[in-house]
Amino acid sequence: MNLNSKTMNKTNLTYEKALKRVEEIISKIEAEELNVDELAKNVKEASELLQYCKSKLFETEEEIEKILKEMD
Repeated sequence: MNLNSKTMNKTNLTYEKALKRVEEIISKIEAEELNVDELAKNVKEASELLQYCKSKLFETEEEIEKILKEMD
């Protein structure tokens, strides 16, 4: 699976897909498979994906807290 910045704008992006792509980018960096141009592009993509994941986790935490409060 190869996600890019265009894919990030689609509604079908999930936390799992974003995390998997970040892991792919990290593997390529560790294996030194990227040239300088690709490295910058991939690091930017990973940064955007990590921000998406962070936001998704925050939203999920808020939703869970709301549900738990409603149970009280």
